[in-house]
Amino acid sequence: MFLLLPFDSLVVNLLGISITVLFTLLLVFIIVPAIFGVSFGIRRVYMKTLLKIFQWATLRIERGAKEKNHPLYKPYVNGIIAKEPTSLEEEIKEMRRSGSGKALDTPEFELSDIFYFCRKGIETIMDDEVTKRFSAEELESWNLLSRTNYNFQYISLRLTVLWGLGVLIRYCFLLPLRIALAFTGISLLVIGTTVVGYLPNGRCKEFLSKHVHLMCYRICVRALTAIITYHDRENRPRNGGICVANHTSPIDVIILASDGYYAMVGQIHGGLMGVIQRAMVKACPHVWFERSEVKDRHLVAKRLTEHVQDKSKLPILIFPEGTCINNTSVMMFKKGSFEIGATVYPVAIKYDPQFGDAFWNSSKYGMVTYLLRMMTSWAIVCSVWYLPPMTRQPEEDAVQFANRVKSAIARQGGLVDLLWDGGLKREKVKDAFKEEQQKLYSKMIVGNHEDRSRS
Repeated sequence: MFLLLPFDSLVVNLLGISITVLFTLLLVFIIVPAIFGVSFGIRRVYMKTLLKIFQWATLRIERGAKEKNHPLYKPYVNGIIAKEPTSLEEEIKEMRRSGSGKALDTPEFELSDIFYFCRKGIETIMDDEVTKRFSAEELESWNLLSRTNYNFQYISLRLTVLWGLGVLIRYCFLLPLRIALAFTGISLLVIGTTVVGYLPNGRCKEFLSKHVHLMCYRICVRALTAIITYHDRENRPRNGGICVANHTSPIDVIILASDGYYAMVGQIHGGLMGVIQRAMVKACPHVWFERSEVKDRHLVAKRLTEHVQDKSKLPILIFPEGTCINNTSVMMFKKGSFEIGATVYPVAIKYDPQFGDAFWNSSKYGMVTYLLRMMTSWAIVCSVWYLPPMTRQPEEDAVQFANRVKSAIARQGGLVDLLWDGGLKREKVKDAFKEEQQKLYSKMIVGNHEDRSRS
């Protein structure tokens, strides 16, 4: 029989004690507080400490750059071109007046009109409102992460050692801790919802389902060291309504669900995500669609209408943009969820990129790579605003209602309100957008001609 040497036995004992202490700390300071929704304030202290370190590092970079006569790069916040909200007709009128001195209604067509469209095309190439919404924000300060501003070069030994120490902390301490918490939260979610699913329908099952979901989401939030500030909680979504929010990351779901109860809407997946979905739907009336059903807009609307008509069911959580935007803007809301006629509860989510970039560029990173980047960042810091409920006005159509809700979310979250479809992330500009500009110009010319004919 193999016998351990005294040294080997000591190492095994120390390893066992370390693992026991680690799990005890996890249980006492993270898992149990998450179950009861209690916070000891450790994450807030951690965030304030990081801010002081970032400020010192940034000042050290700026001072070192000045000493070595390196130019400091300042990212453009508002874009390259200052644009004023003027119409096609106003701009062409001004161009004609300054060029030929003729009034707008004198000729039916002028060759100089072409320059308007050329200028717009060049502006779009230089300052594309769409493409830049799908890339990470450039930071003015250095956050000791790999994704940094352009000013960082070798400045001093202390700064380099600080960066190396940060790498060790994030990958050797925070990453294993977060993986353990994520595994715990997902495992409890699958086991808990499966067990609750076997209970008969009633108030007891509903109570347990809500709290199992809430507990597991809060553990998953701790797995990202998420520091969330919720505002205006009296406006939180209620049963029979639809919660709509801007979309930056897949963790938007966890951020919102850790403070309330929601029925999720989404496409049925395979693998681990499929296991989680099948377990969740046993305990809560989530709305999952087959891949073929998602393409049928009328079928989706019917399923959602049936859900919201039952006032005992949880509010539906929907992200109408249909894709993730980089935390700077809100893009076009799909009108489907606004055709139902239910009360809409808008929610604005804004992340602080200083501690970690929450944006998921699905065209560049797979889910595993994205989660690794998230779990090796310093923290996920965000603010959530619950806006007053909104209903569709009698004179509004679904598109107008969607735009009104989108504008309210953008205004509250300090985001840019854009009319573009987020689907342009992977597709070419639709012909409808091109035709719209052609119709505006044609209407301007033909309209002037008709006015002259009447006179």
